[in-house]
Amino acid sequence: MNGRDVFEYALLRVVPRVERGECINAGVLVYCRAKSFVAARTHLDERRLLALDPGADVPGVHAALRAVEGVCAGGAAAGQAAHDDPGRRFRWLIAPRSTVVQPGPVHTGLTADPAAEAERLLDLLVR
Repeated sequence: MNGRDVFEYALLRVVPRVERGECINAGVLVYCRAKSFVAARTHLDERRLLALDPGADVPGVHAALRAVEGVCAGGAAAGQAAHDDPGRRFRWLIAPRSTVVQPGPVHTGLTADPAAEAERLLDLLVR
């Protein structure tokens, strides 16, 4: 495949008031099985979040995004997922949930460098 591997990604969305369904993109999850790679890149635009909900728990959202990054990184920061393989951690993170930080649908693509792809997608879809 010209040195490129299949990867999957999902946006991380912040839904400050779940009952309203309004959201902003605040990160991206990237998984590449061929490279045993999973990572989250996040960026919270606090101004946009507070425009949706002036009472949003900004520190709480930052903490939730850091937790997602920790699960992707593995090790002690991943908690119970510390010893799971990257694919299992990705699948756990993309499972639907009704929380303030939610994963979007999974998309696929081809990449030679999943880490660079994560940065590209963050710039394109979040920042």
